[in-house]
Amino acid sequence: MPPLQGRVALVTGAATGIGAATTRALASAGATVAIGHYAQIDQARTALDEIRRLGADGIEVSADLTAPDAAGLMVSQVISEVGPVDILVNNAGAYPRMTWDETDEAAWSRALDVNLTLHYRMSHAVTSAMIGRQWGRIINVSSINARAGRPGLTAYSTAKAGLLGLTRSLARELGPHGICVNTVLPGAIQVGAENTLPAHHRARPEDQIARQCVLRRGQPDDVAAIAFLAAPSALFITGQSLHIDGGWLLH
Repeated sequence: MPPLQGRVALVTGAATGIGAATTRALASAGATVAIGHYAQIDQARTALDEIRRLGADGIEVSADLTAPDAAGLMVSQVISEVGPVDILVNNAGAYPRMTWDETDEAAWSRALDVNLTLHYRMSHAVTSAMIGRQWGRIINVSSINARAGRPGLTAYSTAKAGLLGLTRSLARELGPHGICVNTVLPGAIQVGAENTLPAHHRARPEDQIARQCVLRRGQPDDVAAIAFLAAPSALFITGQSLHIDGGWLLH
């Protein structure tokens, strides 16, 4: 039997990139997958078609998770359509590039809201039911920049570092209830969104590769190792941070 047969997984930011790759990995392991997104209906339906071709079931759910009540509404929709959430992958976020001089109060608040606060809200929305079932997995998608830092990404790196503290504290709080909480820290992963950055904010691929032990660009499917942390074989792993960066930072 597939290791996640009978489990329901909700992945935020799942219409493209790392999120979409994660939905495929979870579906391949037998999970029913809810594809969370915001106003990316065509991409979400494509991702849904892909998991159905793998023989899994799933739905797509859309919400602006920066709205205070949106997390609860998204989780309620998932419960009503496919059942309680067993696995939450907090992948949604944004990658705002700006210099420190450009980082005003509004930009700072926005970066923390989309890269940290909404993950708190999503986690809060699923944990009560997980505690009732005495089983659950929460996996937060941080960034290697949480440890390395990078010019032009101060607010983003700060928010992603906050996910490490959220992960460790929730692991302590929820471990007695059979809930494991972990973080993955992707490195330089090649995703379509990087093509929307202004040219002066784009790192050269050869410079990124030179930092690593594995001399190639990371791909979204590399980060889908998230599915391992959701599997029964990882039930004794919690409060940890897994670098998926080709050996950029040896941690």
